[in-house]
Amino acid sequence: MDGIEALRAQFPVLANCVYLNSNSTGAMPSGVAQVLNRYWDTVRDWRDDVWDGWLAELDDYHRVLAEFLGAPAGTVVTDTNLTTLLGRLATCFDFGGERTRVITTDREFPTVPFLWQGFTRYGAEPVVVEYDTEAVVSAIDERALLVCVAHGSYTTGAILDLERIVARAHRMGALVIVDAFQTVGVYPLNLRALGVDFVLGGAGKWLCGAHTAFLYARQDLLPMLRPAATGWFAGRDPLTFRPAEDWAPDARRLAGGTPMPLTAMMSRVGLDLLAQVGVRTIRTHSLLCTDRILDRAGAAGIPVRTPVAPGQRGGVVTLHFSGDEVVKKRLIERGMICSWRDGIRVAPHIYNTVDEVDAFMDAVIAERKALG
Repeated sequence: MDGIEALRAQFPVLANCVYLNSNSTGAMPSGVAQVLNRYWDTVRDWRDDVWDGWLAELDDYHRVLAEFLGAPAGTVVTDTNLTTLLGRLATCFDFGGERTRVITTDREFPTVPFLWQGFTRYGAEPVVVEYDTEAVVSAIDERALLVCVAHGSYTTGAILDLERIVARAHRMGALVIVDAFQTVGVYPLNLRALGVDFVLGGAGKWLCGAHTAFLYARQDLLPMLRPAATGWFAGRDPLTFRPAEDWAPDARRLAGGTPMPLTAMMSRVGLDLLAQVGVRTIRTHSLLCTDRILDRAGAAGIPVRTPVAPGQRGGVVTLHFSGDEVVKKRLIERGMICSWRDGIRVAPHIYNTVDEVDAFMDAVIAERKALG
């Protein structure tokens, strides 16, 4: 990119507000309009053979996303949301043996505890520990089948040390499922180097895309993954329209029914922009902006729920004080877009400036003072 202004020009919402809400709903680039117009031109005069082009675009999105994640081709599949993919993945495992435990934390998005509670009927035993690397590592023993944790906390912005968790789990014979929805796109993840078994995430936040989720599965694990919750598109040759005799050889075996390529086509626009910038550049800029938030909060005496150490946080800073939910609503009225989850969550992205961060913090300080 030719600088921050060229990048900012791709995101229309920035002209109307200070947008610091990428951990909730990422800004959408203007190029998505062309995708939607092209899609309408297609469905307006429907022809079945357009599926060839749509499926090629879906496959290409999987390929580019895998590159962005540092993963081999054929290890990523998409679906409508993370819940669908996690539930399908869960049906690949047998909870009837000696290993029944699923290690999770007390800071997971509500999907995770709710889903694993459902799997108790099949013998799964959820074990919930504090959202802390040491607590997770200590809980992994020979009874653990899976470790299912969020890389980044959606409430505090804290992150877990995935390298330690993966190393411990593999030593004990367990597999690791990581929910990276709150970090992918703002924090560098090289899945091949990390050696993690499964990673879930989505395009609707830091990846500046539409409502589509992804699942990465480690390549050598693919042959043994045989989901019970499946669909015709997971078969080896779905487009023959004959009953499937076996699963697809790649991550498509974790697909479901007829896919919806449109959201992947929309999400490709933002992914391409971020790939041009590079996730390490994004991380450097994110730390610059979040350091500024922490400095301003500290100077103003505003409590934060986010770790100060750069290596312990993702792209979010959560401000937590009496009346913070009221202040958040007043900030929205001022055109300062953020979100509230038991604290004001502030999430600057690569398209934001330090001046915007200062303007936002000026508004927070003023509204908190006005609230008394």
